[in-house]
Amino acid sequence: MSASTKLSTAVKALCYLANSYPVPKTSSQISSFIGINASKLRKILSMLVKNKIVESTYGMAGGFVIKKNPQKLHLQEIYCAIEDRKAFHLHIAKLNDIKLTESVKLNNYFLELFSDIQIEIENKMKKISLQSILNKLNSK
Repeated sequence: MSASTKLSTAVKALCYLANSYPVPKTSSQISSFIGINASKLRKILSMLVKNKIVESTYGMAGGFVIKKNPQKLHLQEIYCAIEDRKAFHLHIAKLNDIKLTESVKLNNYFLELFSDIQIEIENKMKKISLQSILNKLNSK
């Protein structure tokens, strides 16, 4: 699953949990509502639980509950909780041949470029709270 798909799925699930707070929702209920496979959703929810964004409860009335205040939860925190690598990633094989110095220079150029873009993306995501997303959704 791509980074953007995982982020979109996580945000949809968190919006659903925020709107149903404090009532716990099962992964089946959430997956039905947002239209994603429950097993894929559980992987994302487990990462959100691990990062203390969501809490899982057990028992007959068990399920998932949003733990963080939507006003203080921003996209960058969600993104970092579910993503193990950056949006712009460049896999570089080790190059030992001196003839490949131009290739090394080009790789270094792209590494710096991708790093700069990643920083810009994450800084922009820090400015978008889950609450602002909920407000936009509720105003339509």
